[in-house]
Amino acid sequence: MLDANLTQQLKAYLVNIRQPIELVASLGDDAKSRELGELLNEIAALSDQIAVIRANDDKRVPSFMIRRAGTDIGVRFAGLPMGHEFTSLVLALLQVGGHPSKAAQELIQQVKDLDGDYAFETYFSLTCQNCPDVVQALNLMAVLNPRITHTAIDGGLFPAEVEERKIMAVPTVFLNGEPFGQGRMELEQIVAKIDSGATARAAEKIKTKEPFEVLVIGGGPAGAAAAIYAARKGIRTGIAAERFGGQVLDTMAIENFISVSHTEGPKLAAHLEQHVKEYDVDIMNLQRAEKLIPSRIEGGLHEVVLENGATLKARTLILSTGARWRQMNVPGEDDYKNKGVAYCPHCDGPLYKGKRVAVIGGGNSGVEAAIDLAGLVAHVTLIEYDSQLRADAVLQRKLASLPNVKIITSALTTEVHGDGEKVTGLSYKDRNHDTLHQVELEGIFVQIGLVPNTEWLKHAVALTPRGEIEIDHRGETSQRGIFAAGDATTVPYKQIVIAMGAGSTAALSAFDYLIRLPAELEEAA
Repeated sequence: MLDANLTQQLKAYLVNIRQPIELVASLGDDAKSRELGELLNEIAALSDQIAVIRANDDKRVPSFMIRRAGTDIGVRFAGLPMGHEFTSLVLALLQVGGHPSKAAQELIQQVKDLDGDYAFETYFSLTCQNCPDVVQALNLMAVLNPRITHTAIDGGLFPAEVEERKIMAVPTVFLNGEPFGQGRMELEQIVAKIDSGATARAAEKIKTKEPFEVLVIGGGPAGAAAAIYAARKGIRTGIAAERFGGQVLDTMAIENFISVSHTEGPKLAAHLEQHVKEYDVDIMNLQRAEKLIPSRIEGGLHEVVLENGATLKARTLILSTGARWRQMNVPGEDDYKNKGVAYCPHCDGPLYKGKRVAVIGGGNSGVEAAIDLAGLVAHVTLIEYDSQLRADAVLQRKLASLPNVKIITSALTTEVHGDGEKVTGLSYKDRNHDTLHQVELEGIFVQIGLVPNTEWLKHAVALTPRGEIEIDHRGETSQRGIFAAGDATTVPYKQIVIAMGAGSTAALSAFDYLIRLPAELEEAA
């Protein structure tokens, strides 16, 4: 199961195990059970602190529990945690084995103090880049608090269970048998969701903060670069982000980040956060901005009102709120979101194995999605509004070579159909002949670009009709002392490397603005 390189890496990690652990296996006679048994034996052979026990004590086969010897502390995996989940497996081995987590001590204590019995189940797919964060967060909670349990389930190995629970997107989390959440969630988000007082406490903590000289709103590549450049100037810097990493977290493969031939979004996002933490930056994660109140005087304090009611103040602002997936905005789309309407083919594609799906969008992302899905599903219908596909020629040639793909151009999707529980089809209008057509299918993957996260900035700074923040060559907005960078702005190309450069420009411009403020104005503010 493990190649020589992976074996050596794992062996090096396992020396950090402090307390003996047991791999309690529930196996059958099927091929996947044999693979899991082989994997567990290979892991146990790498450390004298690990033992394999055959128990067959779980209803899901194959599955196994990682248990601290002599205790009930542990986590369970149903399936083989390879692919993106291999890191989750390694962390679980270490944490159950007593190796301390790198999570903030305040957050660790918050988990330990949770009062109640919480049985979590997470359905994941091995190709989902968002699933490991959820799995790892819940595994850690189960290790820290004896009243919390967690089972991570590979949905691809338990299709009947997935069908019964009507799971059409991953990660999907159940708590005590009831739906708890879908999509990417960090440890802080999960804890805040079950700790009713967490939001209020966070708001009170933020209210006590002194004004910043530079406050960055948004934690994607632009925001991270801006925070680093500002902090390096030695000025009081803060960053408030709804989720650190932003849209990068939803990106599978990154192959055009100069000097790095290949990486993945979550990995890059983790590196961004780690880099920011090396500087004196006040990071306020899981904070959604709701309103901007610009200062009326030169050099005055701008105010940002957060969703939790707290207000942050700063002499200069850098707006880097990024963008989100654009929706079709047709009847039925919202009704069937995560019930057949999806936006991440890498995450949710495996759940549609053998089914019929559509991809909406003929750009690079849409065509790449159709190519990937064609290897999993029974049939793909690609629908493009324009008269021709806009993807790179090499991608179009690959798509055209696939026998289970149909391409429809000059088509406008008009409605998503469903039976009340899941998608059953869609309607589109042929723009050449003004006729309506219906396609029967089980899944729709929307890949039609991005929309800037700027609704909260209306009437505060100048926006284009598309909602982009208007900036000049220095990154400054229509308001003095307020700068912007990244995909939320009028920068013509939405690329990670460009966003980082724009964030750096905005931070340098903010610093230049601060040092040129007349002393009397700064004191008056």
